[in-house]
Amino acid sequence: MGVSTLSRVDATPGAGPARKISKHQRLARALHRTGLLPVIGGLRDLGGAKLRILAYHRVLAIPDEDAFKFDLGLVSASSEQFREQMAFVRRRFHPLTFRDWLAIVDAGRRPPRNAIVVTFDDGYDDNHRVAYPILRELGVPAVFFVSTGYIDSSLPYAYDWLVHMICTTRAPSVRIEALGVDAAIPDAMPQRRALAADLLDRMKSMSALEQAETIRELAERFGMPRAGGHADCRPMTWAELREMHAGGMEIGSHGVSHHMLSKLPPAEMKGEIDGSQAALTRQIGVPAVSLSYPVGGRDAFDADVIAAARNAGFRIGCSYIGGDNPARPADFHDLRRLHVESYLDMPWFRAMLAWPALFTHRSRRRGG
Repeated sequence: MGVSTLSRVDATPGAGPARKISKHQRLARALHRTGLLPVIGGLRDLGGAKLRILAYHRVLAIPDEDAFKFDLGLVSASSEQFREQMAFVRRRFHPLTFRDWLAIVDAGRRPPRNAIVVTFDDGYDDNHRVAYPILRELGVPAVFFVSTGYIDSSLPYAYDWLVHMICTTRAPSVRIEALGVDAAIPDAMPQRRALAADLLDRMKSMSALEQAETIRELAERFGMPRAGGHADCRPMTWAELREMHAGGMEIGSHGVSHHMLSKLPPAEMKGEIDGSQAALTRQIGVPAVSLSYPVGGRDAFDADVIAAARNAGFRIGCSYIGGDNPARPADFHDLRRLHVESYLDMPWFRAMLAWPALFTHRSRRRGG
């Protein structure tokens, strides 16, 4: 988790396994009890208005973790957690889409001091099925970054399929020669998940095309093709995205194939960006203004990626690097976000929004 831990553990029902309570979480709870968090947030913003951007992936309740054979780390919140978080955002902040924010900046007006943008990466169907009704009910707009090739195909995402294969295969071992990996596959699900997380992290050091080929080869070796799809890992449909757009949500790009853009050859990188813009414009009816770089670490985008994004008409670029942003940042294509994880309780969530520099969750996961 990137911070030192204490011996107590804390578990939220449906929110993943019990975790040790960190010093940051204990401090957040103490500040919450004193009622000082709003004061801290107000004092911190005296130095200049900030733009906070929340980053989610999936909103799901997982009653039986062993039965859910996909990446638990991508479950950002249960529906109950998400409702409580969005109710707080509605009460204490000014939620906007990036289009709203750009309209304010373009008009030369001052953005609200408490501006916040809620974002989702990838495009899982629970975004429409679970998160969207809550957002609509509470009047909170959000931005959904989708990988257009997966919306077209309805197939599970490649990274998810890697985790699924490790969680379910009966093979005794996994071998990835390019990474020098030849590992036994454990029997217990927690150890399988740990192995899958380690493989996924190592794989992101490879070129994007090598990553795709490695996952394809493993699927062939394990006899587990993605072609059949899976009910627990489905993208949204274009009809659902058009419904959400009509309901006040913004639809942005997460590339076509969810490749790490800076790890592609130049032509393929440009094709990912241009192709996603073309698909979104055709299917949603308006050009997209915002892009989230898949994976989102410093090795996932660079100056060439940003130039290609600008040329394709994207005015906003979001990383998966933790932190907040000036209300008028110097570079609109290098925006930081605040990662929401299922084990962040409400005191930590509130503290993260009040004092991002101290309470931003620093996961070893780079993004989705």
